[in-house]
Amino acid sequence: MIQVKTEQEFNEHIANAKPTIAIFKTTWCKDCHFIDPFMPDVEQAYADRLTFIQIDRDDFPDLCEQLNILGIPSFIAFREGKELIRFVSKLRKTRDEIEQFLDRSVEVAGAIG
Repeated sequence: MIQVKTEQEFNEHIANAKPTIAIFKTTWCKDCHFIDPFMPDVEQAYADRLTFIQIDRDDFPDLCEQLNILGIPSFIAFREGKELIRFVSKLRKTRDEIEQFLDRSVEVAGAIG
């Protein structure tokens, strides 16, 4: 997973034609750490269709305010700079729920060409 270090880097990644999944996390978030063990396998399973980037919410407060990131972890799919779909809930996210979101992200990206 690509660790985003600057807002410019974030904007470059989400501008790609290949859909990008932005995952907003923090170091102190227990639910963020819950997904850590299985995310490398999930990322590998979708590597041909999606790019994954990770953003530390605490490092980018202005960007998170602009994107209305309230709960974490938050997942947002982007393509060519536009938001396609997001997965945000106050509940802990399971691997199955994340994979369902990723499948929907691929479908939405394909549907809009």
